[in-house]
Amino acid sequence: MNIQVKDSFNLLSEPNLFFLKDALCPNQVKNVLKQSFPDIINNNVLSSIQVIRYKAKKRCLIEYQFKGEEEFSLLGKVRFKGTDTKSYYLQNYLWENGFDDHSLDTVSVPQPIGVIPQWKMWLQRKVPGYTTTLLLGKPDGIDLAEKIAYAAYKLHKFPAKTDHYHTIDNELHILYEKLPLVIELYPYWKSRIRAILKECDRLGKSLSYIPSIGIHRDFYADQIIINHSRLYLLDLDLYCYGDPSLDIGNFIAHITEYSLRVLGDFQVLQDREIALQEAFIQLTGEESRKRIMIYKFLTLVRHIYISTKIKERNAYTEDLIRLCESYLEIDG
Repeated sequence: MNIQVKDSFNLLSEPNLFFLKDALCPNQVKNVLKQSFPDIINNNVLSSIQVIRYKAKKRCLIEYQFKGEEEFSLLGKVRFKGTDTKSYYLQNYLWENGFDDHSLDTVSVPQPIGVIPQWKMWLQRKVPGYTTTLLLGKPDGIDLAEKIAYAAYKLHKFPAKTDHYHTIDNELHILYEKLPLVIELYPYWKSRIRAILKECDRLGKSLSYIPSIGIHRDFYADQIIINHSRLYLLDLDLYCYGDPSLDIGNFIAHITEYSLRVLGDFQVLQDREIALQEAFIQLTGEESRKRIMIYKFLTLVRHIYISTKIKERNAYTEDLIRLCESYLEIDG
């Protein structure tokens, strides 16, 4: 059988990625997977290998597709500085404690398969389905938003352990570091961006202390796959202790930014944003409302910087500045 290998990023041209040579060699892949995970491979055969994502000097994602008794894919998550075993063990812990394919509340994580240290890789089963980015605008988008609120709440209530923390000071530090880079590119926006940063500082300092719990920290629509009625949480690489309202504020801000950039009106999915917020507040209490609003604003401010780093988004930088300005406190 001819096994197709597709590496559109030409990883093996990078001298420091020599360790991936075997990970892209069909015979080596078959041998390693058969030896390490015989129950998963079983009577299925490898049909293709494809590098589907690459971030220079940091990580890549390789898909291994199988055919036979069933068709499925395994995703190999590679971190160049060393295998991300913490993310693997976290996902495995979740899978074994209420987040598997048969959880009664239909909130899950993809099945973790194992670690291949020599490739700096850990494997999970690929979940078929659609990201919520594609589904929130559908007629049942409000119901989906409410379920997303529950999914976040379930993760927040789970007692997984981590040695990473993300505080409001960390969140503000990111903005203090990145927004001056926007000023360097567009000095004529200096006063506007400084006013926005001043509001970020004011809002951040207004937050009262709450105990930190486990949060996703990179929670937005592309991080959730919907497979029929089941919802899968993806990419827990940044899981840490923090403020649970950060996840909801971050998710809502991404909806707003997507609506502005792709749908032409930042309010077009506002009913979904409200449904998500209110469902989460119903689960956690009214005190979450202000915190969600603040984290939404801080995330929108961060998108000002992100828009300058992605060519296709450059045209929306000033629109985001204008949107953030609309949230500024008006002093009497």
